Amino acid sequence: MAELGKKYCVYCLAEVSPLRFRCTECADIELCPECFSAGAEIGPHRRWHGHQLLVDGGRFTLWGAEAEGGWSSREEQLLLDAIEQFGFGNWEDMAAHVGASRTPQEVMEHYVSMYIHGNLGKACIPDTIPNRVTDHTCPSGGPLSPSLTTPLPPLDISVAEQQQLGYMPLRDDYEIEYDQDAETLISGLSVNYDDDDVEIELKRAHVDMYVRKLKERQRRKNIARDYNLVPAFLGKDKKDKEKAPKRKITKEEKELRLKLRPLYQFMSCKEFEDFFENMHKERILRAKIRELQRYRRNGITKMEESAEYEAARHKREKRKENKNIASSKRGKEEGKEGEFAAIENLPGFELLSDREKVLCSSLNLSPARYVTVKTIIIKDHLQKRQGIPSKSRLPSYLDKVLKKRILNFLTESGWISRDAS
Repeated sequence: MAELGKKYCVYCLAEVSPLRFRCTECADIELCPECFSAGAEIGPHRRWHGHQLLVDGGRFTLWGAEAEGGWSSREEQLLLDAIEQFGFGNWEDMAAHVGASRTPQEVMEHYVSMYIHGNLGKACIPDTIPNRVTDHTCPSGGPLSPSLTTPLPPLDISVAEQQQLGYMPLRDDYEIEYDQDAETLISGLSVNYDDDDVEIELKRAHVDMYVRKLKERQRRKNIARDYNLVPAFLGKDKKDKEKAPKRKITKEEKELRLKLRPLYQFMSCKEFEDFFENMHKERILRAKIRELQRYRRNGITKMEESAEYEAARHKREKRKENKNIASSKRGKEEGKEGEFAAIENLPGFELLSDREKVLCSSLNLSPARYVTVKTIIIKDHLQKRQGIPSKSRLPSYLDKVLKKRILNFLTESGWISRDAS
């Protein structure tokens, strides 16, 4: 027995309380949406008869009971009104318009899945839109694509250093950029409907030239970032080098780095460091190969034998080094003896120090005469310090040049004071 207050389809006997179609020509003929769309006929009713749509409070669902979220027709109507009133993307305002039962995330997901990617969207939205304006700012590499000039993170420098460099961190720009007048190429451009083909191509050429300059400007900034040129200019790279010790760079490698400096702009910093690191490994391998070849020439076929060979070679080199040191010492001693050969057999030679021997040899002065002159000068100096007047008693063979040389020597040696000399 049918329940009171409920409506049923006269054809399939399904409940049609929320939504049904009533025939305007036949009495008591009400069909469900499925039977009506199939063109069901019963009794005097025919499918071409007029009909009336009856909606019971908007509680039925447009997408069927299996649709996600269970959106009612009333909520669907409010959603379409909200998208027209607030615009696509304002999901919070749209959710408030639909009702408190729906969150902005639910509103977005339902609209995108049903009205854009669903069957309704596929039927209403064409794949290609004719006469569509080309977006030149798209991120896929267009002439004015933002990806060409994507700003890097701002430099970590102080405010004083920013002022010194003329650096604007929020824009990652400098007051004076590379090719400062590049913007003049497009500052006066405008698109007019009466432009002919030549004028359009000329304006495109200006835009292309400007894009090339922007790319070069960004490339230079990337190189400065990659090689830490700004910290090097500010003197911060020395601290970083001290914190991160690396292998010692040889003199030959430093010279090679200076020669290859113009190529830095074509390689990243990591590639350049890997290049020199590989060269260092190559030198190590070449040295190892030469060492193995030397072992083979000496008849060594096992690494155990090489250790004994290296120990014996080290001992031989040590003996050679000791012999060379001994021979060099003997040569120096013989050279000294030959240096004083002219005065070593004269009386008083054994009384002289090494410096006095050199002085007498350079002045061609016999040791006895030097000792006499030295004694007279020191006695006169002591008498003057005691306040006793004394006359110069220097021998007649001592000229002014010899006297001056001897006085300077005695003063430097500390025998007499500089005032007395």
